[in-house]
Amino acid sequence: MSLHSSIATVGGCTAISRVVGFIREVLLARYLGAGMMADAFFVALRFPNLFRSLFAEGTLNVAFVPLFSGELQAHGKKRALAFARSVFGFLFYVLLIFTIVMEVLMPSLMFILAPGFEETAGKLALTTCLSRITFPFLLCVSMVSLFSGMLNSVGKFWAAAFTPTLLNIVMVTFLVCATPFISSPFAPAYALAWGVFVAGVVEFLFLFWHLKKSGMTFKLIGPVKALCHMTQGVKTLLKKMAPGVLGSGVYQINLFLDTLFVSFVGAGAISWLNYANHLFQLPIGVIGVAIGTVLLPVLSKYIKSGETDKANTQLNRGLEVSVALAISSMAGLILLATPIIGILFEHGAFTREDTVHTARALTIFAFGLPAYMMTKTLAPFFYARGVTTTPVKIAVVGVILNAIMAVTFMQFWGYAGIALATSISVWINAGQYMVRLSHRGDFKLDQTFKYRIYRIILSGVVMGAVIFGLKYLVSRVLPNWDHSGGFMSLVALGSVICLGGMVFLGTLIISGGIPLTQIKAILKRRSLT
Repeated sequence: MSLHSSIATVGGCTAISRVVGFIREVLLARYLGAGMMADAFFVALRFPNLFRSLFAEGTLNVAFVPLFSGELQAHGKKRALAFARSVFGFLFYVLLIFTIVMEVLMPSLMFILAPGFEETAGKLALTTCLSRITFPFLLCVSMVSLFSGMLNSVGKFWAAAFTPTLLNIVMVTFLVCATPFISSPFAPAYALAWGVFVAGVVEFLFLFWHLKKSGMTFKLIGPVKALCHMTQGVKTLLKKMAPGVLGSGVYQINLFLDTLFVSFVGAGAISWLNYANHLFQLPIGVIGVAIGTVLLPVLSKYIKSGETDKANTQLNRGLEVSVALAISSMAGLILLATPIIGILFEHGAFTREDTVHTARALTIFAFGLPAYMMTKTLAPFFYARGVTTTPVKIAVVGVILNAIMAVTFMQFWGYAGIALATSISVWINAGQYMVRLSHRGDFKLDQTFKYRIYRIILSGVVMGAVIFGLKYLVSRVLPNWDHSGGFMSLVALGSVICLGGMVFLGTLIISGGIPLTQIKAILKRRSLT
């Protein structure tokens, strides 16, 4: 399967997940609003995710995939599975112990994470209870990350990419079906928390079944053998993970500080940032994560075989796709922030004031979208070469600057200042990646990329102008379309988005930003290099 068809597979599955996730967010806004209950649930959901990249995607995957792929190529499937089994056993018992300890310490940890919640009666206690329900999700999702790495290494991308859809489906099901049976004024929050817990188990079983179909099954080894008699493969993995753990640890500290700061801003601030961030993450999840997921094993393969020219070409093409879709998404989110939030979320407990604040945060986040996509595309190049310290150094610089800017900006602009600090720090990270790649001499932008990037930017400008004009025309026909929430408003929003996308694609083709032959190749799943 070619790079573009693999990206299309992962991106397609992720797009389905994001659509279901969008439905989840609409229901969350309707049931939870943006007050005490929403703030408590979002912190409870964020807490296991604070450690998710530490133990899973951010460190385990990038260290495990190259090693597992190397074992497959050098020694065959049997040796690779033995390595995976030893990693699975070690990770399972370490995380099980960690989860038990965190459950015991949860009240104290919640006070440290969100001390501002104590100012509202019952808010800290609710957050603690919800966090105890959601935290075991960390154990399941870390195992899911390991299974995903194994499947991706053998070119099977869709099952791993589909797991987030399961999370969203289960959460929506529990929210709608379980809420009426829970006797509590915070029933929707409890239903969602249990939905997160069950979803982790469902994801685990789903990928385990796909591993079995692929002939890659193994049993859990005993705790003594897993923890006290580690194999050389596990020791090597831990050494490879160490820089990533440090980098992710710094990043998680930054998230912790953001949560701590926002807890003092006032009721609803965490929810506004959370709703905005989820919309901001939509294009990142569909394209950025898809490109990064596909590039890591592809680049690892070419670099290990000494085909550096092919690795460079693949990275250039991946960068083109990420930048093109980031620019179009940025233009759309900035110009349509208020209609998107108002039409989709302004129902039930979600008020007009919540729409205004969430749209403001989304607009600020959107300015960092191209940089965020670039980092998702460029980081795998370092990991594929086994250079894990450079992304850590970049992360440390970005996180420190983000924390400083967040503390400073929130004094003047509150929650919006924290969003602004995030966008600026992401651009700083992207700049660091480009500078370090240039200095190393391992990668350079080819002439094709340089030719196309200006045309991609031009296409984004044309698209933005068209959307701006369409907004004006719609507002003349439907004066309250950006928050009425009616069927015609939804149709108008969908039409503006579709027309804007068509203009962007058409301008890309006409200007040569993306040749028509390349689009046909993507649709036919043929290699472009």
